[in-house]
Amino acid sequence: MNLQQLLHEYNRGDRDFSGLLLKGATFVSSRLSGINFNRCDLTGADFSNADLSRANLTEANLTDAELAGANLSGACLQASNFIGANLQSASLIGANLVGADLRAANLENADLSGADLTEAMLSGANLANVNLTGACLEVRELENTDYDGARLDDVVIAAACEVSTDALHWVSWGAHC
Repeated sequence: MNLQQLLHEYNRGDRDFSGLLLKGATFVSSRLSGINFNRCDLTGADFSNADLSRANLTEANLTDAELAGANLSGACLQASNFIGANLQSASLIGANLVGADLRAANLENADLSGADLTEAMLSGANLANVNLTGACLEVRELENTDYDGARLDDVVIAAACEVSTDALHWVSWGAHC
């Protein structure tokens, strides 16, 4: 399936594009809310300023992807690979990043408030000025990151996240992991 065909199918109401190979695809400023890119290879794809709210990107490969300014609020990003990805100023409010690999990713100025980062790998990530208010994470993961200026208000330690996540019901706004 080529990119133009994918966008046509999405506009007709299809949301399941799982397992596709879309290396280097360009989705700049696209509106793809609720799309299912489960297990897709999106290496080097450009999602700058795209709307991927409530998207399912479980186990997707987003190595070196461009996601600056993207809206990933409520998205399911479980076990996804974001190594070297640019998520600068992205919105990941309430996103499920359980087990995601964010090593060497640029998350500067991103909003991760309420996000679940349990078991996420953050070594070498740029978390400068990130909003982690109410996020769930393992504090030891911050040891090898730049988190200068990050908002850490009400951060929930990973061991307590299961209870906290159930209470918040983030999945109710669309991410179905």
